This record gives sequence, structure tokens and C-alpha cells, in this order.
Amino acid sequence: MSVTHADSTYDTAHPTTEGTELGTPATETAPNTAAPGRGVEHVVGRVSEIPPGEGRAFVAGGTQIAVFRLRDGSLHATQAACPHAGGPLADGQTDLNVLVCPLHLYAYKWSDGASTNGAPPIRLFPVREVDGALLVEV
Repeated sequence: MSVTHADSTYDTAHPTTEGTELGTPATETAPNTAAPGRGVEHVVGRVSEIPPGEGRAFVAGGTQIAVFRLRDGSLHATQAACPHAGGPLADGQTDLNVLVCPLHLYAYKWSDGASTNGAPPIRLFPVREVDGALLVEV
């Protein structure tokens, strides 16, 4: 699979650590609602930019997203804005099961993006780490 980052494209089957200080292996992530292999992977940042238990906002292929690094080390990516009122999901609270929007405390399941109170679901994106880089498929 090819990966797009700024003006360059490279092969994720043969990642390099050039220009990086981390050399961790690629890891798989939690389930998501997007069909794997249908989008393009974009390097959005470094895993080290996200403290465990928190999220950060990024742009992947022109799409605003929020990427979370849970305390168990798993990675999750979703749309940046809450479908209820546009709250910044990257600023939300999360645990291993749900993400809570910081504006009105609407909760969404990491397993499928469904709201726990009947609100429209959030969109989830495939995300993984390769040599410390965050790759999000949109």
C-alpha cells in the first residue's frame, strides 16, 4: 500500500526510520467502520505527539480527524467534530470503550462509532503506527 505525506509517496511494506528517532514496529489497531484498503493512508504525525489517554487533532488528505492514544497503547481515529454540535472530539475524554465529547458529554463507542444515547454515530478511520509515525486511512 502506498502512503501519501505532503509531496511524497512511499511504500509501507518497506518503511524506513530515516529522519525519525523511533524505530518501533507497526502495530494493528482497534476495529473501525471504514473498509480497510479502500482509502489512502496519510502520515499525520508521530505517536509521541499524543500522550497516553489523550487525543490530538490532525488533517489527513484534507479531512479533519482526531487521533487518540489510549492508556493500553491502542490507537483510534475519528472525525474531528462531534455530530451533535460540532464539539472538538480531540479534546474529549476517553477510556478503552468510549469517547465523550467535551461540549455536551455525548458518548460514542470505539467499537462501532455508535452513540450511547441515540445521537448520530461518529465516523471511525483505520489508524496504525509504523516506525513511530501515525498513518490514518481516509
